[in-house]
Amino acid sequence: TFQSHRHLQKEAEAQHNNSEFTEEQKKTIGKIATCLELRSAALQSTQSQEEFKPEDPKKLEPILKNILTYNKEFPFDVQPVPLRRILAPGEEENLEFEEDEEEGGAGAGSPDSFPARVPSTLLPRLPLEPGMTLLTIRIEKIGLKDAGQCIDPYITVSIKDLNGIDLTPVQDTPVASRKEDTYIHFNVDIELQKHVEKLIKGAALFFELKHYKPKKWFTSTKCFAFMEMDEIKPGSMVIELYKKPTDFKRNKLQLLTKKLLYLHLHQTLHKE
Repeated sequence: TFQSHRHLQKEAEAQHNNSEFTEEQKKTIGKIATCLELRSAALQSTQSQEEFKPEDPKKLEPILKNILTYNKEFPFDVQPVPLRRILAPGEEENLEFEEDEEEGGAGAGSPDSFPARVPSTLLPRLPLEPGMTLLTIRIEKIGLKDAGQCIDPYITVSIKDLNGIDLTPVQDTPVASRKEDTYIHFNVDIELQKHVEKLIKGAALFFELKHYKPKKWFTSTKCFAFMEMDEIKPGSMVIELYKKPTDFKRNKLQLLTKKLLYLHLHQTLHKE
């Protein structure tokens, strides 16, 4: 069941940091943690998974229980989960090239992968000023063909000028509240950290969907969307999704898919 292997996963992660293990034992525990992440993703998806089947976690239990004496070949071909490593600037660009047909894409922008970290850096609403407008954007959900298989998805929100320079602090949402077949639900409010009237011409609001990849050990951008200043108006809207890497300069955009899948937002404007 989900609960029991969640428990196994926690145990594996706890053991993984224990300095009393040999490097080989740490590697085995790391592989167990990877298997459980893959199984966890499979359980949350309605599509059948060849990679890791319901009966597979049973094979992991004896290995974990006998970790000090286990010396056989590991039964699954996986990489160990690392101690979620922090990458040096520039290191992450070299980590990820091969992707499925709907990823990939052109454009210059943010590196493709990020040190895995605990997301959620949401900021409070600024104080109102006379004659100035503040914007709250509710990120409702994002449509993706493989939504159920994304591990720990969250969205990074930023405002950039035409050269890709940040105009406000970058904010990360918490990990998604729930997933279903083709939607990841967030239902979270982002408070824009600048009065609307102070945003320069050509600025745009970017939304980058990020998810953890156990096989590659890091958090990666899946796709992105953006909204330009003339689209700021109260009410619901949907915006199109583009292939990574995030193209902050907006000159080599490629749509993620021909399917009707979007980022769903709701805007609220605040005035004194």
